Amino acid sequence: MAKNIKLEVVTPEKSIVSEEAQIVMAPGYDGEFGVLSDHTPFLTTLNLGILYYKDDKGTERFVFVSGGFAEALPDRVTVLAESAERRKDIDIERAKAASERAQQRLDSEDKEDIDFARARAALGRAIHRIRLVETRH
Repeated sequence: MAKNIKLEVVTPEKSIVSEEAQIVMAPGYDGEFGVLSDHTPFLTTLNLGILYYKDDKGTERFVFVSGGFAEALPDRVTVLAESAERRKDIDIERAKAASERAQQRLDSEDKEDIDFARARAALGRAIHRIRLVETRH
């Protein structure tokens, strides 16, 4: 039987996940990557997306992550995320409202007062949160 690895997902505000995992899949800068026990060490930046892992009992778990860094070592994965939320903690109505606000900003006639990069980032975060909650993996 394969060994588990320790998964730590933290934001500047709090710890989101601290548990044993069989496998961790995360949205890296150059694409999704996976980590099992005894993985070769590496450090990468994270993209906006969904971190997936199987806990020590084999239950699939999902966490929304928005940027940051991940370090993989043979016995652990540490994720330092700008923001992160477990699926169960996402407020779907809030995410839908954020999506609508961001889309309205992007569609606005008054282009001079819009920070497009910020509006696109907000829209991306909202869309990922909504997909995570509404998609049954």
